[in-house]
Amino acid sequence: MEKLTGKKVVMIIAEKDFRDEELLEPRRILQEEGASIILASTTLRPATGMFGAKAKPDILVSEVKVDDYDAIIFVGGAGASQYWNDSTAHSIARETVQKDKILCAICIAPVTLANAGVLSGKKTTVWASERGKLEAKGASYTGEPVEVAGKIITGSGPQAAEEFGRAIVRALGTSA
Repeated sequence: MEKLTGKKVVMIIAEKDFRDEELLEPRRILQEEGASIILASTTLRPATGMFGAKAKPDILVSEVKVDDYDAIIFVGGAGASQYWNDSTAHSIARETVQKDKILCAICIAPVTLANAGVLSGKKTTVWASERGKLEAKGASYTGEPVEVAGKIITGSGPQAAEEFGRAIVRALGTSA
């Protein structure tokens, strides 16, 4: 079953107020399929989710090397706005697309991708309150729970966390 053995994924979380399910569900699904998960944040102190989940980052966002990973995931939640205008996060997103790797974001995190300039002309989804921020950057908002546009996967929020995780598994399973 472990078809993703050898695949490496980095999940970027806010130092506080990431959305618990948006980290825990996709991480569980990816790990069950054999992928190894690295957590990145702006501090190595344990991060706390909006509902109390704790997560200990393995590396700093500034240490993320896109070449080391098969997929990059920006986890949502109220805290995810800390990356909306973060130049390091934008560089990671742009490099992921340039290197034809899988780039994912859920909830309000797709705003980071839009601000990095990688969603223009692409079908995307986001937590509905942030729709205008994506459209302002040229993205085509669909309102679907999960949207796959080539190697860019966006999810609308916690209710889509499991489907988002499964879409990432499918993308990783088909990437060489």
